[in-house]
Amino acid sequence: MFIGEYKHSIDNKNRIIIPSKFREELGSPFVLTKGLDGCLYAYPMGEWEILEKKLRTLPLTNKNARAFVRFFFSGANEVVLDKQGRALVSQNLLEYASIDREIVSIGVSNRIEIWSKKNWDEYNNSNIDYTEIAEKMSELGI
Repeated sequence: MFIGEYKHSIDNKNRIIIPSKFREELGSPFVLTKGLDGCLYAYPMGEWEILEKKLRTLPLTNKNARAFVRFFFSGANEVVLDKQGRALVSQNLLEYASIDREIVSIGVSNRIEIWSKKNWDEYNNSNIDYTEIAEKMSELGI
C-alpha cells in the first residue's frame, strides 16, 4: 500500500526521484500514465495488469468507454528506475500534468500520484468539503 506525501523536483533531463518509501513496492519496471485531475499515475506492473483486464471488459460500443481507454493507454509508458531511484518522464506526460520543476508524489493505496506542486496546492486549497464526500461514500457502503 502506498501512503504519504513527498516533495521533490524534476531534473534537467526530465527525471524524477521516486521516494525510497515507494520504490520497493512500485518495482521496476512500472507503468506511468495520465491520471485524473491533471496528475500522473504510477502503477506497479501487477496493479497495472489488474486495471488493464478490467478496462478490456468495457464495451467497445460505448463511446465513453472508448474515450477513457484511449486516454488511459495513450499516455502509458513502461518506466525503469535507474540506480539512484530516478524515473525518466516523457515530455507528453510532463505537459499533461503541467510539471515544470517542483513536484509532489503521494501514495494513494495501490498507486502513486505525481502532481506539479502548483496543481497540488491548488487542489488542496479548492475548498473541498470532505465531510460531504464522506457522507456520500457512506451511502455507497464505504
